[in-house]
Amino acid sequence: MAATQGSLRRIVGASMIGTTVEWYDFFLYTSAATLVFNKVFFPTSDPLNGTLLSLGTYALGFAARPLGGLVFGHYGDRLGRKKLLVISLLMMGVSTFLIGLLPGYTTIGVAAPILLTVLRLVQGFAIGGEWGGAVLIVSEHGSAERRGFWSSWPQAGAPGGNLLATAVLAILAAVQDDAAFLAWGWRIAFLLSAVLVLIGLWIRLSIEESPIFLEAQRKAEGTREQAPIVRVVRENWREALIAMGARIAENGSYYIITGFILVYLTQSLGMSRQVGLNAVLIGSAVHLVTIPLWGALSDRLGRRVVYLFGAVGMGVWAFLFFTMLDTKSFGTITLGVTLGLLLHGAMYGPQAAFFSELFDTRMRYSGASIGYQLASLASGAVAPLIATALLKDSGSAWPVSIYVAAMCVVTVVAVLLARETRGVSLGQDGTRERVPGAA
Repeated sequence: MAATQGSLRRIVGASMIGTTVEWYDFFLYTSAATLVFNKVFFPTSDPLNGTLLSLGTYALGFAARPLGGLVFGHYGDRLGRKKLLVISLLMMGVSTFLIGLLPGYTTIGVAAPILLTVLRLVQGFAIGGEWGGAVLIVSEHGSAERRGFWSSWPQAGAPGGNLLATAVLAILAAVQDDAAFLAWGWRIAFLLSAVLVLIGLWIRLSIEESPIFLEAQRKAEGTREQAPIVRVVRENWREALIAMGARIAENGSYYIITGFILVYLTQSLGMSRQVGLNAVLIGSAVHLVTIPLWGALSDRLGRRVVYLFGAVGMGVWAFLFFTMLDTKSFGTITLGVTLGLLLHGAMYGPQAAFFSELFDTRMRYSGASIGYQLASLASGAVAPLIATALLKDSGSAWPVSIYVAAMCVVTVVAVLLARETRGVSLGQDGTRERVPGAA
């Protein structure tokens, strides 16, 4: 049974706030990897080489995400969504806080990048379990008619976290000179994570467990079930692959827009990091408020139509983005970032409902998380690395545009192979509800 409007709003708010805090931690590392860590933890004579090493630890965080998705998905399908959401938030917050205390290379030598890598792996493991629980606890409380809209709000926590992380770094960079920012200023943003985590935990502990999960758990009492991931591989491997393919362009393009842009502007165009941070800040604000609109549109038109619009649009945009950056005009750069994030939102907004509707309740956390996180490893983890290497080898952004377009082709094919899921029941039996306009 769907939750009341008031109850659903509380659940959405708690899920989104917790997700915002976790993504703040994760994106803070992404921004710091391109601006700070290459100098503090990987000092080399070649700035691009230092950036590549720094982005290597960034990518390792993604390597831990499928494992996090597997472990959290297994226990989330067995024990419930809420418990695992609390654990993921604690793990993320503690690791981020410790990064803020970590001495640099000049102080403890090679131990610094090693410890940084370990903490990044913990971050990746935690975020690997976060997404599935956050979107499922909302999807399973709401009705089919507006599932796209309500479940898109936790998705908005990602740009919300990026907005917050970018804003904090932009403010610190603006009020400090480069020497102070590199020496200690960047640490403030990581240490602030402790306050945010406490707020997120207080709110997240107040929500109720998914009624659909509780009903499925009750029905399963006394029966011997296979591990959720085994069921996914045996019964829903096609859906897991579709989810993975659908996410390739969405995930990879996002880190090009919000992460690699800082490398391109500062090291290829010789511009201030403040320009890139401010452009991403403005674009993320627009992204944040439009994601639920894309989710709502998918309730009317279907998940596939809206998702395909974003993927095709992103493939075209990839060839315009760097041309807009090359103008060195702040207004044009900001417009390019904002348009890219709007197209990204057309994929990201419907994604939570789309992926949730692909799987049955007792393997939904595992199936959605594995498809989602494997794509993170194959796409988002390597996108800034590949883009930086392509830029270094060619001296041009055109190979990067082709790379983004290729990811979009993969996503278009995956979405075309999927069935339309709008209106599908999230009950144990996977049947469809009769809702107006349902496929």
